[in-house]
Amino acid sequence: MVTDRRVADLVQDGKLRVAIFLPQYAKTAATGAPRGIGMGFVAIEMGRTLAARLGVDLALVEHATPGDAIAGLKSGASDLACLGIDATRTAELDFSPPLVQFDYSLLVPAGSEIKTFADADQPGQRIATVLNHASTFALARKAVHAARVGTELPDAAFELLRGAKVDAFAAPREQLLDYREMLPGSRVLDDGYGVNNAGIAVRKGRPAWLAFVSEFAEESKKSGLVADIIARGRLRGFRVAPAASS
Repeated sequence: MVTDRRVADLVQDGKLRVAIFLPQYAKTAATGAPRGIGMGFVAIEMGRTLAARLGVDLALVEHATPGDAIAGLKSGASDLACLGIDATRTAELDFSPPLVQFDYSLLVPAGSEIKTFADADQPGQRIATVLNHASTFALARKAVHAARVGTELPDAAFELLRGAKVDAFAAPREQLLDYREMLPGSRVLDDGYGVNNAGIAVRKGRPAWLAFVSEFAEESKKSGLVADIIARGRLRGFRVAPAASS
């Protein structure tokens, strides 16, 4: 058990509360317990390791959207989450150095003439997005001409594409590769429109806790833990983020 005074409150509470949100998890059919997907797998495995180190229980706090997860962190309903590090979020939360990186791309339907991101970013083109996701923030900075059609959940964005109501669906590549299997003939573009650096997010005003999780993040990269999580989770397109510069 870690006795570092920076985390004394967590040890006293006896649990580490990790926020997860859709599509970071799905419910296991047999038990109804959440199963991590993509960054959710990283969040749960990192949370499990950290909880074991602290000698406390891991408690997963489920949310429908990243906005809900952020609100929960800010209110103190949870202790940490794994999120893409974006200027819109660093204004509300503090972040460890990045744990993992992955890129954003587009899924297009069978027969689409879109071959590159530049093809998609044209007047008259419509791109489905998920509101308040880091992938959407990145797209807003890159897309100049295409219209963005926002939805609350990734499944809803995918249904817009499947129903031919949009021309492309923007999301992390790893998610798009999964959706591709559900739409015969669809393609994930080779190029992307940005890279997500994801780290451990905590609420502001806790500098000691931030320092502790930042050290844990860097140690986890150096020890090979993050690489092992990526391998065990079969997280396509994920890679370990570079170590923070000294």
